[in-house]
Formats: sequence, structure tokens, C-alpha cells
Amino acid sequence: MKKTNVPLEHEVLYKVLDASVTGIVITDNLLPDNPIIYCNPAFERISGYIRSEIIGHNCRFLQGKDRQQAERKIISTALAKGESCSVEIRNYTKKGKLFYNELYISPVKNEDGQITHFIGIQNDISSRRKSQQELELVQQETERKVEERTRMYRESQEYLSSIVETIRESLVVMDKDYRVLSANNHFLNTFKVSINETKGKLLYDLGNGQWNIPELKKLMEEILPTNNPVLDFEVKHDFPHIGKKLMLLNAHRIELEGSYKDWILLAIEDITDQRALQQRKDDFLSIASHELKTPLTTVVGYMQLMERMMPENASDKFKGIVEKTGKYIQRLNQLLSELLDVSRIQTGNITLHQEEFDFDKMMAETVESIRAATPSRKISLTGKIGRNFNGDESHLIQVVSNLLSNAIKYSADNTQIEVQVSSISDFIKVSVTDKGMGISEDELSNVFDRFYRVDEVQKHYPGMGIGLYLCQQIITNHGGTIWAESQKNVGSTFNFTLPMH
Repeated sequence: MKKTNVPLEHEVLYKVLDASVTGIVITDNLLPDNPIIYCNPAFERISGYIRSEIIGHNCRFLQGKDRQQAERKIISTALAKGESCSVEIRNYTKKGKLFYNELYISPVKNEDGQITHFIGIQNDISSRRKSQQELELVQQETERKVEERTRMYRESQEYLSSIVETIRESLVVMDKDYRVLSANNHFLNTFKVSINETKGKLLYDLGNGQWNIPELKKLMEEILPTNNPVLDFEVKHDFPHIGKKLMLLNAHRIELEGSYKDWILLAIEDITDQRALQQRKDDFLSIASHELKTPLTTVVGYMQLMERMMPENASDKFKGIVEKTGKYIQRLNQLLSELLDVSRIQTGNITLHQEEFDFDKMMAETVESIRAATPSRKISLTGKIGRNFNGDESHLIQVVSNLLSNAIKYSADNTQIEVQVSSISDFIKVSVTDKGMGISEDELSNVFDRFYRVDEVQKHYPGMGIGLYLCQQIITNHGGTIWAESQKNVGSTFNFTLPMH
């Protein structure tokens, strides 16, 4: 929350909130969807998100897909009645890790008794819940089950060994000192080594020291004490016997019978061919879009010449053909421009031309141009920020236009599209809401992926699935975040925030 030009006592209060070890958020009840306008550093540590990814969201984003909890109804009822409440709710960090949140919510009222804000106090009680569950388990266990559990433990070890041997991925099991206990056949065959060259050896001494990487060692040494896995760590190396390869590493602490062991399972995937194939696809995309752009520019020029030189006595049919041809050429030109943008992003050559501009004017003109192109649709625009913004105006127009075009495409003609602009703390928030077909939960997280298209959309609507990907890249390059909320057959809301500074 911006703290300039505030009384001394408020300055002290902000410092107290920021210094608290308890997670604290403040939401604005007067804005649509009750968005978060303040979070302290402790809340960032608990959730794993940074401030720019939190501001503007509703607090429910912490529950991810786990939206059916009874506690959510308690929270909704309390917010609707303007009352305080206390719940213990399942939340998820940015990396998807579950933690139990002890949440206290209290309303803040102004002098007229109107609820303006809600304050949420958050504590991670995962350790306490885990201790309670373990204590209950211990209390339930009896002496007569000791022998049975020993047998099950032995079977689990054998089961793990069978998985390690049969899975088509290189797997290595290590002890707490990172000494190899076992390696599956796929590992031995991939790296062309024997079990005698592997078992009992330190991980960092294998081969020609290919895993002896300081950054990797640091991550590996945190697995046992913290249970934090190593995820998607890439190693590009000239390996003995097999040459230059790109390997993807994932490592986890081994869990058997609900308890962790001082063993580490390391999975190694050869992604050399996969990455090379992706590179060839990107190269083809870049070359094809550039090569097609040149002849298309010539066609556009001839088309404009035909329109200027059209005889006055030309038939209506001929005029209609020329007009339709021009529209299709314009559409093809737009598709190629988007492909060029994608290729620039992939090669890191996209450039933002940042300068100050009137953000409210940009929003109004963009919405008005969409209205003019689709006069049959109702599009409302509410809210203003009342100040200039420093950014790439043309790229942000592209984002807003794309979100509006999608809202129009995927909703019925008789429904309204709502555009909301808000100033939240030191961020701008823009929301585009439609009452269209909606997106299922399992597909929602993929809508910003390159070339991804929702199954139902792919069946009934043409497109390449790069519009939302471009939107995400543009917003990310501005230091902002973009996300979507949707319900099947109810509608969707696409939101993005931009830092004002």
C-alpha cells in the first residue's frame, strides 16, 4: 500500500503491519469483487506469491481448484452480513503446496457505519494440524498391528523397487549423504554405465562430474530438512559415452507409509530431442511468418490500388467481391502480425516502446472502436484511474481489444459485456466480463498457453490460440499479471493488473 503523504501515526501503523510475522491482507469492499489492496511481507512468505501477483485478486484465489470447502460458505455468509468470522481453511501456495490457514476476518466501517474494508489475519497452522493428525494416528494404533505394518513396510519397499526398475525414466535413489543406493536399468542404459560404477558412489562424483553443480547441490541439500523438491532443473552437459545432452532433473524426498525417509529419489529426463524439436518449430514459425509477410504486403498494395482505380460504373457484385477480398486480406494480415509477435517473444526480441499516455482515454477509445465494429453488442465501460500511465500504448490496446473480441465471440448477441477499470493501491486493474459459454476448471489454467484452445471452442470457432498468449506476454513485460475466472455456461472474467510505478 502506498505510504506517502500520510500522518505519522499511519506511517507507524504501516511499519507495524509490514513487520508482523502474521499474514495480513486488506480488501476494498467498495470495489467490484472485494479485491485485495494491501498485503504484508508475511502474507507473501506464507502464500509464495509476490505483491504484484496478489493485489487486485479476490482472496479466494488461495483455494485454487479446492472451492467446495464448507469454510468458504462460512466466509461468504460473514462477508454478506458484514460480520467477523474465524475458520481453518485449506489453501495452496503459488507452487501448489497445501497449507492450512487459520483465518480471522473482520469488517472495517466508516463514520456512517458503512463497511468499507475487510481485514484478514492469516496464520499457517500446517505444522499444528500435522501434529494433531499424527497424534490421533498414534493413539489409534495398537500393539497388534506392529507385525502387520512391518510386513506392509517391506512390501512397500519392494513395490517401490519394482516401480524404479520398470518406469521408462532414469531414476536414482540416494541416502542422506547423496550416495547412490540404487539406479534403475533405464539410468544405466541411458548413461551407458554399470551398476558397479554407480551404486555406492556420491552423486557428484558420477561420470565426469556432470551433477557437481553448485546451484544444484544447494537445492539438493534443502530436500531432506525442508521437504522442498527440486523441480525442472536443466543440466546441459557433454556427458561421457553419450555426448552433449540436455537433461531435466526432478528430485523428491521419499515417503513410505505416510512417513518421510532420509532417502532422495532423483528423476532424470533426456529432453534434448524434445527441445530441439521445439526449436525447429519456433524457427519454422519465425521463417514462415516473415516469408509470408513479404508477398502479402504486395497483395495488400495491389488491393488498395484496385479499390482506388475501381470504375464508377462497376457492378454491385464486383464491388462486393472486392470488399470481401479486402476484409479477408486484412484478417490474414492480422494473423501474420500475431505470428510475428509470437516469434519475437520466443526469440526475446519483443520491444516495449514505453511513454506516458492517458490510460482512461486509451480505454475509452479502444472500447468505442470495438463498439463501432460491432454495433449490435452492448459494451459498458465503468471506472477511471484519473492519471497517465507509462507503458507501450499500442501493445496495451492490443490486449484490451483481444479480450473484448474474445468476449464478443464467445457470448450470445443479446448479452452485455462489462469493462471495469479500477485504481487499487499502486496498481491499475482492468476486468472484462462476459456472460458466455465459460471455461471448465481443468482447462482454465491453460488458456494463456501458446496455441492452446479450449476443446469446445476448437470445435465451433476458428483461430490459432495465440491471442491470450500474446496478452500474457505483453502484461508480464509491463511487470503486471493477468488471470481468468470462469464458470461453465455462466461466463468469464479476464483481469489484468499493471503497476503504476
